[in-house]
Amino acid sequence: MRLPAPKAPIPWGVHLSDQPVAVFSVVSIAPGRTDAAQRVRSAQKSDLNLQMKQVATAGLLLVLCLVSVAQEPDTTFKVDVKLVNVFVTVTDDHGAPIAYLKKDNFQLKEDGLEQKIAVFSKESALPLSIVLAIDTSLSTRKDLPLELASARRFAHAILRPVDALSLYQFSETVSEVTAFTSDLKVIDRGIDRIRLGSATALYDALFLGSQALEPRVGRKVIVVITDGGDTMSKVDYQEAVRAAETAEAILYSIIVVPIEASAGRDTGGEHALIQLSTDTGGKYFYASSLSQLDEAFHQISDELRTQYLLAYYPSQRLSDSEYRRIQVTVAGLPSDSSFKVRHRTGYYTSKSH
Repeated sequence: MRLPAPKAPIPWGVHLSDQPVAVFSVVSIAPGRTDAAQRVRSAQKSDLNLQMKQVATAGLLLVLCLVSVAQEPDTTFKVDVKLVNVFVTVTDDHGAPIAYLKKDNFQLKEDGLEQKIAVFSKESALPLSIVLAIDTSLSTRKDLPLELASARRFAHAILRPVDALSLYQFSETVSEVTAFTSDLKVIDRGIDRIRLGSATALYDALFLGSQALEPRVGRKVIVVITDGGDTMSKVDYQEAVRAAETAEAILYSIIVVPIEASAGRDTGGEHALIQLSTDTGGKYFYASSLSQLDEAFHQISDELRTQYLLAYYPSQRLSDSEYRRIQVTVAGLPSDSSFKVRHRTGYYTSKSH
């Protein structure tokens, strides 16, 4: 967060005694011997003049400072004029991606103001960086072998030489099993090393995965497989959300549950994943079998190959909030067309500390 500098900055740290002050004094010297008392009186008068000028200077500085502060709003945030990337997925009624749209079909707004789209492209070729995070807490013990088998197939289906995947496992702690790589043999060996833990640090996994993605170039994606609970994260939901949005990461959540609407289940983590997936432009899936896991991964792969990139330079430099809201709509399609547009809901103008 950067507040705008005052229009007339005041050098508070500089002592007035250090400032040059022009003082003019006329002393009349009588012919002959100068009286000592007269010299003392003249010196005292000069000192008084100097003190009065110093007081006047200090008063002027104070007035200028108060005027400058009064002219500036207390809660103004500035955004750097740099390209803002918005990855957009458009799907039909059946969830199938729509891949034939053109630039003119899109309208993009920031905080309600229409923006000029500076860059438009279909992102089938842009490199992917994927964090694949797998829940290994005790509650996933029964389903973990199926999750690992499905995750292995996903990695083999989606990765190209220009892409990279980093494998994470999380239980009571979060571990990076493999660093970003496109080497499928390295990823397979990493999957083979995954072992069960006890508790679930879901938000920590999302936070650390987002931090790992932030410096990457291209599209950045988190795919998390979990039963939805969080029992011992050190960061909270809001910190995980901010990290993901700062990294421009798209979250796809695969929530593994026996029955989607089963009573008595702790749904707090599920609801958090659903909201975060929506806010980042991703999607969530429920899966209770190997076939549903495979289908979720298949849909993720299809979407990542048919996204659109809309990029723009913000037209508004200042606002009352450090969070800018983004809205994308699609027009110019047949009136009987039904579609859904997904993208990240906004971005922060400053990084979290």
